[in-house]
Amino acid sequence: MQITKKNIVFTILVAGLGYFVDIYDLLLFGIVRMPSLRAIGVPENEMMNVGLRLLNMQMAGMLIGGVLWGILGDKRGRKSVMFGSILLYSVCNIANAFVGDAETYAWLRFFAGIGLAGELGAAITLVSEIMPKETRGYGTSIVAGIGILGAVFAALVGDYFNWKIAYLVGG
Repeated sequence: MQITKKNIVFTILVAGLGYFVDIYDLLLFGIVRMPSLRAIGVPENEMMNVGLRLLNMQMAGMLIGGVLWGILGDKRGRKSVMFGSILLYSVCNIANAFVGDAETYAWLRFFAGIGLAGELGAAITLVSEIMPKETRGYGTSIVAGIGILGAVFAALVGDYFNWKIAYLVGG
């Protein structure tokens, strides 16, 4: 396949937008955790423990996902890993908007964590592989810059919309 400037720009844009949603999701849980737990009926005296369990499930998913997506990236290619991880955490985000109990919420955060772990590694590697060595730093910096804007967007969405809408936007 001939790598054109158009292909490089498209890859950087997709990788950046993927990282945008990745960062959005990572921060969103912290922003909507309390309102979402109250909405599904978690008693106030259990909020801390349930919230920590959900966060731990997400982090365990990210640990497993980092290994899983790394192996898959070497075997199946970076592009398929990038899109597969984005699909997984997007589906989990949408499902989070409809969660009705803490156990389901925990497992969805686990699978979202698996998805979140794959996007950035695959995206940065893909961008680095298709760009000339003299300019790949610019490409990866653009991906990171677009991604960081996901934090700003998560804060805005978390402030202006309820937790369900915030998860749907992330999906």
